[in-house]
Amino acid sequence: MSDQFDPNLYIGCKAYNGIQTSYGYVPSKGAGVAFCVLFGLSMVAHIAQFWWKRTWWCSVFAVGCFVELLGWAGRTWSADCPYNSNAFMIQISTLIIAPVFFTAGIYVLLGRYIQIFGKETSFLTPKLYLWIFCTCDVISLVIQAAGGGIASSESSDPHGNPDSGTHTMVAGIVFQLISISVFVYCTIDFFLRIKRLGQLQSFTHGPRATLTGAMVLSVLCIYIRSIYRTVELAQGWTGYLITHESYFIGLDGIMMIIAVGVFNVCHPGWLLPSNSEAFLPQYRKTSTNSDVEMIRPRV
Repeated sequence: MSDQFDPNLYIGCKAYNGIQTSYGYVPSKGAGVAFCVLFGLSMVAHIAQFWWKRTWWCSVFAVGCFVELLGWAGRTWSADCPYNSNAFMIQISTLIIAPVFFTAGIYVLLGRYIQIFGKETSFLTPKLYLWIFCTCDVISLVIQAAGGGIASSESSDPHGNPDSGTHTMVAGIVFQLISISVFVYCTIDFFLRIKRLGQLQSFTHGPRATLTGAMVLSVLCIYIRSIYRTVELAQGWTGYLITHESYFIGLDGIMMIIAVGVFNVCHPGWLLPSNSEAFLPQYRKTSTNSDVEMIRPRV
């Protein structure tokens, strides 16, 4: 950016030829509006759903949508003036931390599974899942938000160096990626224990299979997004990925709307009954014959 150019003097401006933006491009207004609408609709739907079904913990999905909405609103604002440092700061600080709220909801969902199927299905109690992984999310959020604030303030200064903020953001995303990886391991361990206890059939059909599939899809999308953002920021502010918006739209925006939108379609309030016996008919072979009998789940 030119030393004589003050971005704050051009709020409401259009891109000027020969003057580099903080993005490396002019953000697409169409994409910004589209994702504002999508995350806004998902947020309203989640609010209605968790209020209707009284699944208050699902409010984290609505909060995540709101944070995403703020970020994409910032990018929409930047489409009119890509030199607006306020808009740039809003989008970089919010879009980097929004997935933390989605992962928090998924952590709670696995905890609910453990409550229903019994403590023998996990080496951690549901409360420990919340304490450990939500604490990791908060740590990740603080690190990424701090890095985003440093990077955005430095990038708006013609003499600033955003590298320290960028490295901090990368550290936060890598920490989140490690946390998600540990959670995936715990989830796999849960299903292996379910299989050993002869309860795996509870997840192979009906609402159980649908909700579990939604959880797996959401985690996969968040994982893809985290890998992308790690590589993107590791390349620096002039790297290939960060200066090509199509990758951001496809590997961040689309991944995140799928990650949260899937729970609008497969909402836990509909598919996760509070009555464990309604959730769990389970079967086993008796020790004396090959007949199959129903047994009461251990909660």
